[in-house]
Amino acid sequence: MKVVLFMRFVALVVLVSWIDSSHAFGAAAPSTALMKAKQEAEAKGFAFETNRDEIIAKAKKEGKLRALSSLDPGSFKPMADSFKKKYPFIDIQIQEITGTEALQRHLLELKAGTLKDWDVLHASEDSYNDFTTHAMKLDVLGMAEQGVLKINPKMIDPENRTVVAVASGLCAVAYNKTLVPPDRVPNQLEDVLRPEFKGKKLVVDIRPHCMSALMVAQGEEWVVNYARKLREQEPVWVRGNTRALTSISVGEYPMHQLTNYHSCVRATWKDKSKNLTCKIIEPVSIRIQEPDFVVKSATNVNAALLFLEHQASPEGQKILDEIEPMKSSIFGPGQVSKLLQGKKISLNDFRTYHKTQGWMKAIVEAYGFPKAEIR
Repeated sequence: MKVVLFMRFVALVVLVSWIDSSHAFGAAAPSTALMKAKQEAEAKGFAFETNRDEIIAKAKKEGKLRALSSLDPGSFKPMADSFKKKYPFIDIQIQEITGTEALQRHLLELKAGTLKDWDVLHASEDSYNDFTTHAMKLDVLGMAEQGVLKINPKMIDPENRTVVAVASGLCAVAYNKTLVPPDRVPNQLEDVLRPEFKGKKLVVDIRPHCMSALMVAQGEEWVVNYARKLREQEPVWVRGNTRALTSISVGEYPMHQLTNYHSCVRATWKDKSKNLTCKIIEPVSIRIQEPDFVVKSATNVNAALLFLEHQASPEGQKILDEIEPMKSSIFGPGQVSKLLQGKKISLNDFRTYHKTQGWMKAIVEAYGFPKAEIR
């Protein structure tokens, strides 16, 4: 009997030891994957942090953060306040950068090495590749994939692995509901080519971000042909959203062919007549926006990483939806991803982002604007 009990005891000890070793092996697996990711990143010249607590500890020593952003300035304070709530030891300052001239000036300063006071910068889509050459080689993508940074990997450029697009630009038709009867509101893009919208009845933006994103789903030939047909509608050519949307709301023009949805929704808030209406039609034109990165000359690198993560977080995405509004990332937990569920989309993301300038040039040429002649 004693022998039997002893053998059972030995068997139990062996079983417990096997379970413990199995648990230990299971816990070690993520660490092995993490170290492999770090080694692969460093072999390619990227810096890779394996411990989020260490990032926070280093950020605490840095104690501050300076970011240039092209988000709406109204989002700066709530974004900074929510960031401070998480990291009260970091003094954060966000400053606006907007407009082609300002972006080109900053790019020249980057190239000259005189832009040294900032940790996070915005990579303008007009000069995206030029800006990203000045990004610090941090494997943000690898850290996100391994859970060191809480960012959806789809929000990060897979090529340079450093840039995070924290927002998206959704496009829609905007119209005055007193001038466009319900049964004549477009249900597809071709509907804006109907005769009733010809002859200064249609507003078209000459900077065709919304049009260029359609290239992904519709193809270049289709979009260029559509652009030529828009020209034949004899539209009102505009640049920018605010003035055009105001004109539609007061009844000066019936409809905007494609405009930023977040700009349209925001304009409806200010429209006292309540005539301005925004409608999403399929395929939905959408593009990634607000690509931010840690600049090479950054002195507060870890605080910058936490800020990129925060903008992509549920708190940061909620601020974008409330202030912009409806400008959260299609890959984030905000309202845009929920709005687009089940819809056919045409997404200009990091896979095609580098083609944007060429696409817009082709569209503008199809619009047929007069060109200066050298005599």
